[in-house]
Amino acid sequence: MLKFILNNEDVGTSLPPGMPLLDFIRYHQHLTGTKTGCNEGDCGACTILAGELQHGSLVYRSYTSCLMPLGNAHGKHIVTIEGVNMLPALNCIQQAMVDNAATQCGFCTPGFVMSLAGFCLGRQAPTPENAITAIDGNICRCTGYKSIEKAAAAVAAVLAGRNQQEPAQFAAEQQILPEYFSGIKERLKRLLLSLNGELSPPSGTVPRFVGGGTDLYVQQPEEIQEHPLRFLFGQETLKGITREDNRCVIGASCTVNDLLASPVMRTCFPALETYVGLISSTPIRNMGTIAGNFINASPIGDLTIFFLALDTTIELSDGVSIRTLPLRELYKGYKQLDKRPEEYMTRCWFDLPDASTGFHFEKVSKRTHLDIASVNTAICISMKENLIGTVRISAGGVGPVPTLLTDTAAFLTGKAPGGALIKVACAIAQSEITPISDARGTAVYKRLLLEQLIKAHFITLFPSLQVELLL
Repeated sequence: MLKFILNNEDVGTSLPPGMPLLDFIRYHQHLTGTKTGCNEGDCGACTILAGELQHGSLVYRSYTSCLMPLGNAHGKHIVTIEGVNMLPALNCIQQAMVDNAATQCGFCTPGFVMSLAGFCLGRQAPTPENAITAIDGNICRCTGYKSIEKAAAAVAAVLAGRNQQEPAQFAAEQQILPEYFSGIKERLKRLLLSLNGELSPPSGTVPRFVGGGTDLYVQQPEEIQEHPLRFLFGQETLKGITREDNRCVIGASCTVNDLLASPVMRTCFPALETYVGLISSTPIRNMGTIAGNFINASPIGDLTIFFLALDTTIELSDGVSIRTLPLRELYKGYKQLDKRPEEYMTRCWFDLPDASTGFHFEKVSKRTHLDIASVNTAICISMKENLIGTVRISAGGVGPVPTLLTDTAAFLTGKAPGGALIKVACAIAQSEITPISDARGTAVYKRLLLEQLIKAHFITLFPSLQVELLL
């Protein structure tokens, strides 16, 4: 049986764990403040909060409940808009929305309130910029965003005196959120003691593996609900980002925002926040896992392109034995993997860049943020004296699988970077790709994008080439 805390109530259910949490909230608990919108994680109308204990701390994150399997609520505190109400008055987030005329038709308002409630329960600095970032997964069709941004800034101001106090405790004491939040940490401890470990599929079945669900619940929502599932998202053995000698080791269930929060990753990639800002929205970054990005085999998976350039190795397990293979060898064709159905990814690793190594990630999509790439690409290049020692350039959206431009890299190796050299490399790259025309652009457009993005890599890493490459 699934057990969790829903707002201020203890909940147990035997409903299918593959059911979207949104359906459970609306149609079984009759909490209709959480809205059904796009069902693809884009609009934010269904935003909820999920709180869990991590290393003794209570951590809340915003999720889109339309893409969250009910099974991923097991052992957590799930908060809907009804769970932050402080009737008969408005809470301070709701009041800020009213005071700044930040709502019109009101359909999106619960999602905005929940995202800002998640900001109040987070540990990031209480700045207007961070408050606005917290609502980057919410779309409003009628009000206009300036009034909502003003409301977000007002919420940030309320948190100014928090200092190092635990966010949930502070929010309850200051009557930002209901008083019951102050007792959730102890309630979760007792709940976890009563659980029987991870959810297991029926014996004798071959389960589908589910991480954050952000791809599966867009592509196959009905099929997933009827299939036996094994949930990997909450498994502590599949989490963590550590430095082991000269390697960075990442658990398969680490999310995009786990990467952003990691001191190891932030040290290795000073521009990581900029890169991650190009990948979806805060709720999706809270849910989408590195393994899910690799295994869904999308030709334009952002993390796949990022880690291909780092020559990442992945580890697969069938529950008995493990094997490793380079990420570049995982993809055999469109949506075809060198992976058996009973295998799942457990972790991955790459060698940490040294002082002579540069890295850069680029992405172009119809919208700058919250969109699927038309073309994305990354480069990892090491210099030996003034010559290119090793170089790897990955590219997505230009073929049926995530691509390493091996011929281009071979041409560049051992040469001094220069404008003429890079232009020839761009021409070689054209021979390695086979883009198609689709909703994200024509094949001609994608070829042009890749050429421009390769030039952008070198302009960023070698600023002296800017004039030559822009001519």
